[in-house]
Amino acid sequence: MRFFDLDIQQLGERDLAAWRRFAAPGGRLISPYLTPDFAKVIASARDDVRVAVAEDADGPAAFFAYHAGPIARPVGAPMSDYQGIVCREGTHVSASDLLNTTQAGAMVYENWATTPAPGRIRSAAGSCVLDLSAGSQDYFKRRRGLYRNHFKKMDQRARKGEREFGAMRVEFGDPLGAHFETLKAWKSAQYRATGLLDLFSIGWVNQVLNTFAAKRFGPFRGLTCALYFGDRLAAVEFGLVAGGAYHSWFPAYDRQFASASPGLQLIHAIAEAAPRLGIDRIDLGKSEADYKKYYADYEVPLSQGRVVTGSLAGARIAGWELAEAVTRHLPGPASQIPARLRRRWAQTSAFEPRRARRLALMGAAVGARFGSSRD
Repeated sequence: MRFFDLDIQQLGERDLAAWRRFAAPGGRLISPYLTPDFAKVIASARDDVRVAVAEDADGPAAFFAYHAGPIARPVGAPMSDYQGIVCREGTHVSASDLLNTTQAGAMVYENWATTPAPGRIRSAAGSCVLDLSAGSQDYFKRRRGLYRNHFKKMDQRARKGEREFGAMRVEFGDPLGAHFETLKAWKSAQYRATGLLDLFSIGWVNQVLNTFAAKRFGPFRGLTCALYFGDRLAAVEFGLVAGGAYHSWFPAYDRQFASASPGLQLIHAIAEAAPRLGIDRIDLGKSEADYKKYYADYEVPLSQGRVVTGSLAGARIAGWELAEAVTRHLPGPASQIPARLRRRWAQTSAFEPRRARRLALMGAAVGARFGSSRD
């Protein structure tokens, strides 16, 4: 098997067709995040996107889109909710094949979903999926049969919200972009309030999300959904649609309506409208939120881990892990400091390619955290 490292623009129609075919084994798409369409949009906003291609006597056999650097990351990471090698059935690409082709000293991933995850797996979780292939009525009948009290409570909250705020309605699509802009404002405020990195302060992230939001038609598109009580916007959700799958990406709601559970009401509305939206499953992504058990028919296993070599990049990763291991036995909050710093630095490094900007964002985050701890 031969391996090539290419700019995504170098891929021809034969390659792109093979990539799309491998991403949908048996005709069922694994995830919008694993398509060349997703990778192309990311590449339009960042200049470090490459594709490792494996080829054998039968033609293209595997594709891995990634961000090049001393530490390679799957394309869109850590914002991409599914990551991995997209390959023909039976094809094996080893971790050493990947590192040799990408010329990286290490690779980290958060949501590996395809072939067996390479290297060391640090944790595993599942992405929660609603199966709507038999229609919305069948889906809700199944779920209400399993969790009658939860869905009864949701009905009560919907009625309460309508009594207090006005009739509930949902809008699908966002031709003027107003709902999407509100979503970004809400999420930015949430990130700042919780001390997390504000993704919408990153230029390329804004560009990518705006591009996806503008793709309102076609086989790969963005979908913005908004829920109102009366004339007041209560919740907005944005996700990607491809191959019958809707992947929820950025949900947010106005906390003034919290008693009515507007975020969950919006999930109900999307599930009810799924057939006319061309959706046969809804992927809620990976999290430990309790509410997901009421809705998920099954989970797609996802792995977080890394592949390291004896390079400088590998040594840095090993250094962080050693610091975490040593301080884990310290008393009180001090035991968590290295782990929190590592997670923040890893996230900042993944989102911000420019080193000076990384350091500025990291310094601001550390200053805010320790400054607030002294107040």
